[in-house]
Amino acid sequence: MTSPALILKAWNLRPKKGWGQNFLADRSSANKIVSRSGLTTEDVVLEVGSGLGALTIPMARVVNKIYAVEKDKTLIPPLTQEIENADLTNVAILNQNILELDVAAIAEHENQPLTVMGNIPYNISSQIFVQFALNRQHLRSASLMFQKELAQRIMASPGSKAYGRLAVMASYCADVRVIAEIPATRFYPKPKVDSLVLNIAFGQQTKTLAVNETLLYKIVKASFSKRRKTLKNALSGPILQLDAATAKDQLVAAGIDPSRRAETLSVEEFVNLSNQLYAAGIR
Repeated sequence: MTSPALILKAWNLRPKKGWGQNFLADRSSANKIVSRSGLTTEDVVLEVGSGLGALTIPMARVVNKIYAVEKDKTLIPPLTQEIENADLTNVAILNQNILELDVAAIAEHENQPLTVMGNIPYNISSQIFVQFALNRQHLRSASLMFQKELAQRIMASPGSKAYGRLAVMASYCADVRVIAEIPATRFYPKPKVDSLVLNIAFGQQTKTLAVNETLLYKIVKASFSKRRKTLKNALSGPILQLDAATAKDQLVAAGIDPSRRAETLSVEEFVNLSNQLYAAGIR
């Protein structure tokens, strides 16, 4: 692996702090992530934030094809050069914002679900996770590197301080496990925190399905937007456009005490509440 610092210097580039650019600079860490992600020769990979190719190159030697998505246009020339130097021909570079990418279109073009990989920018990690959760019917799994604190929030259990919207969504639609811990010293520039690589196997995990997942996500968002308040007060507001009386009635109808707080609800309870509101004509 060529040092990211040397590549950037050769192209007269600097990491963009505002974009959360921290480039993986350790070959053994890259190989560990690739080997533990369960990649096969049949996989079509969607790589988030390809950067300078630290993961792209070892992955391309294993999988069928990679769509390497990189938003920073200044990184496209050095990324292209690194891939050419490695004599790889199965990488398609996309200079796009991952949050605006049509994931479904790529999966349909390839006629198979995609495997997502990436050292994702810390500043949009939550948004990326939500995007993939909503598009999971087009995905097989995802192995993504998160800031350690955010990864712990994704895996949090009800009743804990870290439990929130991401944990509910993850428990609802995926099986999540840690496959690697990468110290901050393995990046350039060095971030302030260590990272965890999570393998996210998408699939229905709860016993009860939400009749309308968009409504479920709205309810979860509203519930945790005012996490210090009771559910009755948290649900009454602009997100669901409910008044306090209606919110109370719907909670009672779903078998939930209106005085409880969001962090005490299980995923199943959120799903039941969502289905109750849907049955009542609330969208």
